[in-house]
Amino acid sequence: MPFETVNSKVVRARVSPQAPVLARRGAMLGYSGRVGFRPVRGQGGGMAGFLGAAVSGETNPMMATEGQGEVLYGYRGLHVTVLELDGSAPLVCEADRLLAHDAGLQTSVQFLGSGGVRAAVGGAMTGQGLFTTNVHGRGAVALLSHGGAFPLQVAGTSIGVDPQAYVGHVGQLQVDVAARMGLRDAVGRGSGEAFQLRISGSGTVYVQASEQKF
Repeated sequence: MPFETVNSKVVRARVSPQAPVLARRGAMLGYSGRVGFRPVRGQGGGMAGFLGAAVSGETNPMMATEGQGEVLYGYRGLHVTVLELDGSAPLVCEADRLLAHDAGLQTSVQFLGSGGVRAAVGGAMTGQGLFTTNVHGRGAVALLSHGGAFPLQVAGTSIGVDPQAYVGHVGQLQVDVAARMGLRDAVGRGSGEAFQLRISGSGTVYVQASEQKF
């Protein structure tokens, strides 16, 4: 794993000619050694991935870090969680959650969930957006969150997650939007939990300790 946790908000990446890193522009805090930085268009996945990201808005300016040395990354004081992907299933998250990842990982863009128009409308209403990003392959990913992220295991049952607290997931999981709106919600006297993400299947869901959006 090229990422080492310095503290809850900073990671150190060991960069080499065999292990370049892609990171969010503006995330470099300091470095040592002979490393260089250059902007990249899109987040990987070829021209199709770039065009999909451009249409959806599901993208952030990225930079490639190359050479030999160590680089410190952090962004706006947000908490950082490092995941190691084994290639068996992609990481699904919003693009703005990505702080840095191995340059060998590929990204692509898809609709949230698999419910077609219903899922897209639900995504817009819950603030999760119409699109989401998949990160494929073997390697390390550093994710951003408010207050830190913790894992919830899903195995054969379904769980409910607040849309604002959802960070991402890995595994064979189905994500749907569930509406629980009654009269009290309509007049502003409900629980404030009118929409939930219902997640089922087998895998791991990452949830942040906050409902604050980026």
